[in-house]
Amino acid sequence: MTLSVHNLSITRGGIRVLEQVSFVLAAGEALVLRGPNGIGKTTLLRTIAGLQPPLDGEISVAPDTLVYAGHADGLKSTLTVEENLSFWAQIFGQGDIAPAMDSFDLGALRTRPAGLLSAGQKRRLGLARLLVTGRAIWILDEPTVSLDTRAVEMFAQVIRTHLGQGGATLMATHIDLGLDQANTLDLTPFRASANQLDDFDEAFL
Repeated sequence: MTLSVHNLSITRGGIRVLEQVSFVLAAGEALVLRGPNGIGKTTLLRTIAGLQPPLDGEISVAPDTLVYAGHADGLKSTLTVEENLSFWAQIFGQGDIAPAMDSFDLGALRTRPAGLLSAGQKRRLGLARLLVTGRAIWILDEPTVSLDTRAVEMFAQVIRTHLGQGGATLMATHIDLGLDQANTLDLTPFRASANQLDDFDEAFL
């Protein structure tokens, strides 16, 4: 199980933002993307996840291997915590949601509608979806947003377990999760040299 990215060039709104990005992510590894705001971390993750086409280059990964978690938590507000997880488990052909509930300490919130959760609770529920997908490679964009210190450690432990079971994680985050298996990739050298972006454009990269 490997994700291979070779000479990838990507655009946002028709503007080239990154060029010739290459890396290999193998089983048991985490790769953290670094770079200033607006460099294109979100655009790169969305491209690798298949949500938009690349301009050039290749992304090589086995089918049905990736799962993406972006800024939105992807919850149905009228469904309870349990119902939300059960829905996603059914979508991905999984059954037991108990490990996901336990990993993010959601048991006490089991019957609460997602729309009544705090921002941090919603984020925990959104991340718990990763555990019911059965997918090996997690693509994560700022996954710790809205999480308190305790919840960040929960998430870090989930990542450690995932890597220990042969999974892999590609993420953009400014938080040090203390992962021994994590490498970093600074995207600054891959920034498209011809870009002349104003602050408005950069806010959406």
